Amino acid sequence: MVVKFQGEFPFHKHDNSDDFFLVLEGEVVMEYEDHDDVIFGPGELVIVPKGVVHRPRAEQEAKVLLIEPKGEPNSGDSDRPPAEKATI
Repeated sequence: MVVKFQGEFPFHKHDNSDDFFLVLEGEVVMEYEDHDDVIFGPGELVIVPKGVVHRPRAEQEAKVLLIEPKGEPNSGDSDRPPAEKATI
Protein backbone atom coordinates (compact mmCIF):
# COMPACT_ATOMS: atom_id res chain seq x y z
CA MET A 1 0.00 0.00 0.00
CA VAL A 2 1.08 3.59 -0.56
CA VAL A 3 0.81 5.87 2.46
CA LYS A 4 1.59 9.46 3.20
CA PHE A 5 2.54 10.53 6.68
CA GLN A 6 4.18 13.27 8.69
CA GLY A 7 5.40 13.00 12.26
CA GLU A 8 6.45 9.83 14.01
CA PHE A 9 5.05 6.42 14.80
CA PRO A 10 5.64 4.94 18.26
CA PHE A 11 8.53 2.52 18.63
CA HIS A 12 7.30 -0.96 17.72
CA LYS A 13 8.30 -4.29 16.17
CA HIS A 14 6.76 -6.98 14.01
CA ASP A 15 7.35 -10.45 15.39
CA ASN A 16 6.41 -12.40 12.25
CA SER A 17 7.44 -10.31 9.25
CA ASP A 18 10.00 -7.87 7.93
CA ASP A 19 8.89 -4.26 7.35
CA PHE A 20 9.55 -2.84 3.82
CA PHE A 21 9.64 0.92 3.15
CA LEU A 22 10.32 2.51 -0.27
CA VAL A 23 10.22 6.31 -0.27
CA LEU A 24 8.38 7.76 -3.27
CA GLU A 25 8.49 11.42 -2.18
CA GLY A 26 10.02 13.21 0.79
CA GLU A 27 12.51 12.02 3.39
CA VAL A 28 12.06 9.43 6.13
CA VAL A 29 14.18 8.80 9.20
CA MET A 30 14.09 5.25 10.52
CA GLU A 31 14.95 5.32 14.19
CA TYR A 32 16.12 2.17 15.94
CA GLU A 33 16.21 1.33 19.61
CA ASP A 34 19.69 -0.17 19.47
CA HIS A 35 21.66 1.60 16.69
CA ASP A 36 22.00 4.78 14.60
CA ASP A 37 19.14 6.26 12.62
CA VAL A 38 18.92 5.75 8.85
CA ILE A 39 17.80 8.65 6.65
CA PHE A 40 16.43 7.77 3.22
CA GLY A 41 14.74 9.63 0.38
CA PRO A 42 13.03 9.08 -2.99
CA GLY A 43 14.01 5.80 -4.64
CA GLU A 44 15.69 4.47 -1.49
CA LEU A 45 14.38 1.67 0.67
CA VAL A 46 14.82 0.22 4.11
CA ILE A 47 13.88 -3.26 5.22
CA VAL A 48 13.52 -3.66 8.97
CA PRO A 49 14.01 -7.31 9.93
CA LYS A 50 11.29 -8.98 11.98
CA GLY A 51 11.69 -8.47 15.71
CA VAL A 52 13.72 -5.24 15.39
CA VAL A 53 12.30 -2.30 17.36
CA HIS A 54 11.97 0.76 15.10
CA ARG A 55 10.06 4.00 14.49
CA PRO A 56 9.62 5.76 11.13
CA ARG A 57 9.58 9.56 11.26
CA ALA A 58 9.08 12.29 8.65
CA GLU A 59 9.55 15.99 9.42
CA GLN A 60 7.63 16.92 6.26
CA GLU A 61 4.97 14.84 4.52
CA ALA A 62 6.44 11.73 2.87
CA LYS A 63 4.87 9.23 0.47
CA VAL A 64 6.01 5.68 1.07
CA LEU A 65 5.28 2.28 -0.46
CA LEU A 66 4.82 -0.31 2.30
CA ILE A 67 4.81 -4.02 1.64
CA GLU A 68 3.30 -6.06 4.46
CA PRO A 69 1.54 -9.39 4.76
CA LYS A 70 -2.25 -9.27 4.74
CA GLY A 71 -3.51 -8.87 8.29
CA GLU A 72 -0.23 -7.49 9.65
CA PRO A 73 -0.90 -4.16 11.43
CA ASN A 74 1.50 -1.42 10.34
CA SER A 75 1.66 -0.30 13.96
CA GLY A 76 3.21 -3.62 15.00
CA ASP A 77 3.03 -4.34 18.71
CA SER A 78 2.44 -0.70 19.78
CA ASP A 79 -0.82 0.50 21.30
CA ARG A 80 -1.47 2.72 18.25
CA PRO A 81 -4.38 1.51 16.09
CA PRO A 82 -3.21 0.38 12.64
CA ALA A 83 -4.07 2.36 9.51
CA GLU A 84 -6.94 0.96 7.52
CA LYS A 85 -5.96 -1.06 4.47
CA ALA A 86 -8.08 -0.86 1.36
CA THR A 87 -9.23 -4.16 -0.07
CA ILE A 88 -9.28 -4.67 -3.80
